[in-house]
Amino acid sequence: MALPKGFLADRLSGLKSRVQHAFAVEPDGQPLSAEDVALLERVAVAVVERRMAVPTVVFLESVGPMNFLGSQALHFFTPILEVVFPQRDIERVALLLERRDTLPRLTALIERQAESRRAAPQP
Repeated sequence: MALPKGFLADRLSGLKSRVQHAFAVEPDGQPLSAEDVALLERVAVAVVERRMAVPTVVFLESVGPMNFLGSQALHFFTPILEVVFPQRDIERVALLLERRDTLPRLTALIERQAESRRAAPQP
């Protein structure tokens, strides 16, 4: 059985258009919404209050190139993290971690919170 002329080319071009954006990531520099920034600030405050700033910053710096895998790990550890954080917030942070520019922002927020806590007078 012979295939019509151009059949394979049509099938391949259709396939190409369907998977063209399969591995696309959001471009850097997209502004975060006010809710996302507030959520990252709450995460930073929670980390600093638990005195986990240094290990968290080291961890975030070490997994920087694998931020997508980190977001998937966060989905995996959601049942454990629900003890401390609401599930909705964990899922939003996991989605934010899929963006390449979120880790440096979160690291900066944690460092800023830790510095302000050290500078504040202790009761």
